[in-house]
Amino acid sequence: MTTFNNQCRMAFLLVAMLTATGCMAQENQQKSEANKWENLLEPESDELMEQIKNMPYIEVGKGISFAPKNKLFKMTLRFRMQNQVTMLFDDDFKLEETQAQVKRLRLRFDGYLYSPKLLYSIQLGFTPYDTKTVPNGNTNIVRDAVICYMPSSTWNISFGQTKVKANRARINSSSALQFVDRSIVNSEFNPDRDFGVFGEYHKTWDREFSLAAKGSVTLGEGRNWGTDKNKGFAYTARLELFPLGRFKSLGEVVEGDFQREQKVRMMLAGAFTYNDRTNRTSGQSGNLMPTGVTRDLQQYYMDFILKYRGFAFYTDLMGRICKAPVVDNENGLFVYTGKGVNVQTSYLFKKNWEVALRNSTLLPDKKVEPLAGYHRYNQSTLAVTKYLIGHNLKVQADASYNHQSKPADGYNRWQLRFVVEAGL
Repeated sequence: MTTFNNQCRMAFLLVAMLTATGCMAQENQQKSEANKWENLLEPESDELMEQIKNMPYIEVGKGISFAPKNKLFKMTLRFRMQNQVTMLFDDDFKLEETQAQVKRLRLRFDGYLYSPKLLYSIQLGFTPYDTKTVPNGNTNIVRDAVICYMPSSTWNISFGQTKVKANRARINSSSALQFVDRSIVNSEFNPDRDFGVFGEYHKTWDREFSLAAKGSVTLGEGRNWGTDKNKGFAYTARLELFPLGRFKSLGEVVEGDFQREQKVRMMLAGAFTYNDRTNRTSGQSGNLMPTGVTRDLQQYYMDFILKYRGFAFYTDLMGRICKAPVVDNENGLFVYTGKGVNVQTSYLFKKNWEVALRNSTLLPDKKVEPLAGYHRYNQSTLAVTKYLIGHNLKVQADASYNHQSKPADGYNRWQLRFVVEAGL
């Protein structure tokens, strides 16, 4: 028995020694592997971590951003698309036409170069709606290409091609609308984009009352025009007042009260633009006048916005003045003079469903009434929107009734539109 016990003890000790040896060998192997990878990564570990930190980050609504470790520049890439279906009906609600298209498809680059004070913005459009050939034959893919110097939040100055800051509805991006598209009033009178010099000044008193003054001197013929022979420039000035404080998240350029303002916020604004000797019927847009023919155009704008706890109200008044609006009576070429009024209101429910109403009216001057074909053009629109991720991912539908009084051939039409907006 003693011999057997001694043999058992010897076997146990042998197993323990083998196990310990195996564990030590495994541990040594693991250390060896770790040392191997440490040696491989050691020289570049800091650089690798910097690369990881500077990899692009993606957040819906803020795009994809790139920045090197030396922070000499930053670029944010964004895209957006609008897939739209439109159905047009006559007064008896008989379907006359169906349109299906990618209304807008845009790519945008924003950021800074050398210093965060030197900003840039580039926006390209790729659909037929965005790239209509300019009357002088130039292509139209470039929407924005502007460099901005912003030494402080108080003022900035920009050079290049971008929106003319005249009316609220145009400054408002088409991606942040509470209807499928802008009103007929805005379509007729907005100055669109132009090339030139732009400046802004912002001031706030007592953390509440604020004002913003914006102005520009531009070519006056619109985007991607290129040359301007023996023509003048367009001069634009705009003043915005915020008597009860600024809106949250730049709410003055985002339709609807998506931020659900807890205090009443409002904006009062006015703008005026003078386009000296333009050769297009609407200044920065419209048909090309005959060679050597120009017109001086004056345009005015007044805006009002109010938002409170999901409720929003807007009204816009705008118009155009020209001493000799009829350019070619035989061919129906004229400058649309007159005025337009737009009123819209909305309410955003807690589950991000929104209902909005809008009424838009165009009133041409008597001189151009026969060429315009109506005494008054009215459009009433009801819209329903479901916001999935704010204005960056939403589904919208609206129905409009269009009526023209005293037209040449009669005009009463229904319009149904549906759009899916997606952007990054």
